[in-house]
Amino acid sequence: MRSSVMLNSIAVVVLILQIDLCEAQSTGWFWQNPLPQGNVLRDVSFQDAGTGTAVGRAGTILRTVDGGVRWTVQNSGTARDLTALSFTDVNTGTVVGDSGVILRTIDGGVHWTRQSSGTMRYLMGVSFTDAGHGTVVGANGTILHTTDGGTSWILQTSGSIEYLTGVAFTDTDVGTVIGYNGTILRTTDGGTSWSRQTSGTTDHLNGVTFADAVNGTVVGLYGTILHTTDGGTTWIQQSSGTRSWLQDISYADAHNGTVVGEDGTILRTTDGGANWSSQNSAETEYLFGVSFTDSRNGTVVDVNGIILLTTDGGVSWSNQSGGTRHELMRVAFTDADDGTVVGWNGTILRTTDGGRRWISQTIGSTKFLSGVSFTDANTGTVIAGDGTIYRTIDGGVNWSSQTSGTTIPLRGVSFTDGNSGIVVGGKGMILHTTNGGETWTMQTSGTSNDLRGVSFIDLNTAVAVGGYGIILRTTDAGENWITQVSGTINWLNGVSFTNVRTGTVVGDNGTILHTTDGGSNWSSRTGGTTVRHTGVSFADPTNGTVVGNDGTILRTTDGGATWTHQSSGTNHHLNGVSFTSAYTGTAVGRNGTILRTTTGGVTWVEEPKSFPTLFQLAQNYPNPVSTITNIPFSVTKREHVTLSVYNILGRRIAMLVDEEREVGSHAVPFDATGLASGMYFYVLRTGSMVETRKMLVVGTL
Repeated sequence: MRSSVMLNSIAVVVLILQIDLCEAQSTGWFWQNPLPQGNVLRDVSFQDAGTGTAVGRAGTILRTVDGGVRWTVQNSGTARDLTALSFTDVNTGTVVGDSGVILRTIDGGVHWTRQSSGTMRYLMGVSFTDAGHGTVVGANGTILHTTDGGTSWILQTSGSIEYLTGVAFTDTDVGTVIGYNGTILRTTDGGTSWSRQTSGTTDHLNGVTFADAVNGTVVGLYGTILHTTDGGTTWIQQSSGTRSWLQDISYADAHNGTVVGEDGTILRTTDGGANWSSQNSAETEYLFGVSFTDSRNGTVVDVNGIILLTTDGGVSWSNQSGGTRHELMRVAFTDADDGTVVGWNGTILRTTDGGRRWISQTIGSTKFLSGVSFTDANTGTVIAGDGTIYRTIDGGVNWSSQTSGTTIPLRGVSFTDGNSGIVVGGKGMILHTTNGGETWTMQTSGTSNDLRGVSFIDLNTAVAVGGYGIILRTTDAGENWITQVSGTINWLNGVSFTNVRTGTVVGDNGTILHTTDGGSNWSSRTGGTTVRHTGVSFADPTNGTVVGNDGTILRTTDGGATWTHQSSGTNHHLNGVSFTSAYTGTAVGRNGTILRTTTGGVTWVEEPKSFPTLFQLAQNYPNPVSTITNIPFSVTKREHVTLSVYNILGRRIAMLVDEEREVGSHAVPFDATGLASGMYFYVLRTGSMVETRKMLVVGTL
């Protein structure tokens, strides 16, 4: 028992560190669950026993320097899907992906630079033999080659129109490319000419590795494993013992190799492929990438963003990722620290520290939980898809079931205080309580449309929304519900009011509706997207956030007159959002996604549109800092501003701002890379004001 407790404690510490690292690397929204992140991971590569990189969807790049125990999220600068990577040393690497994306780093991923590929095609494989020479392959027979580290990329003639999925070069001249329909291409002159080889199969091929110019292995669909000892002149089919689709292969040496694929498949050989045995990954999802640094130490990544690690050659695999993968539907915070998330399979997660730790709570059911409302840190209500209502008065330590009087699916819940609440659901269902749910009274909505969301503004006033553009309003606690004219037939999924007059409703096909007169008039607003909007939260009449499908996050700072698209860092559907202030909010969605912002989702290059009444220099974040930090400040009038950084001896080491700035809040990035560890000072000066703060620089994590 003691060892179990110690291991659990270590796991919690690691997860908290992962959250801190994610937040430190963040430029707006950062991951809190799963950790280190929840996007699909497509490829992984280790440069030595400690240093590795993984890439995936929505521009995801992860980096580890401790053998995969901890991973940090790096800023790729793109939201495109990333598919493959190649490093020639711990610092120099190239990543490729969708829409012709090629990214390059020479500092271990601290900075990634977009290179011009000359194509918009889907790129699927990359191989570099040194810092200068590399080849990229992709859709429609695309082969790109560089001899200058990607400064220029030259399109080569492949003689194929197939999707090319992988590439492996053993030196600057000798390389092999694989692809769909059994395609194998070979070059011995650096790609000046490519010749087609006979693979003996028409199955799609996905992974390729060569130990030297003549010994190589290819894997693909339906358990295909091909092996050559003569540079591909002949390819011999090896017996994999499976019909699973195989995706990637990694050999640590001439004898020890590992293959991964669908349904959690992991195959292992210790005799160069003469025999393959199945290993237990404990996963059932698609495994996309594998990398071994020696016969015992290897890493696998999968479709859910899970990272598996072995130190015994695959006899056992440990999951380095943390947190639930159940879809999360709604979130409710009562202040910056206290929040609750609900979702599928009876999932309830609770935090009391702003999401640094999410604790799973037990509701005694695996039902689909569709909504949550808390009026203070302790008192809350959760609703379910089968009409069940649950109540807590101790922050979720205990949940009790209430009698709703219906089995109709419930979709929205809102309480104004500990006693008064409204629940809405299918077929126009509206329930009302004035005693904390001890009794629920069914009200007449006047519609049979499904209702998806509700905002209980005060003891008398509430607004409910739902199918086919329905908006209902009551000013007498639900005795009468009046249908309002929404001007749309799109389904409406979320509603947020900050007072009885000012509210916003969101729905399908990019719908955003706004009112300033309690819904007598609803005006349509343009968010610049046509995706399904699922949730909305306004912290005040001015600052609001909308979430939706494909990782969509929209932000307004002018009451919804204009909306700005923010980078969420994921393309998972987002279902719910909750803000407790203009800057602090949480969004939840598929695959257990929990995203957090403490800057209103604003990135370093954006400036919040606020107009302060005080001259202020705020604390930099993150602090302590090892690489990039952000220094916020505000000025009350247009004037000349300087912002400088000094060391402990009083020597200025950086001038960050030396120009006129407009009235408002600003944020300036500062790169502390290369600075000696210790205390530094940053100073903000205007014509009549001076303010100084401390900043702690530590060694790179």
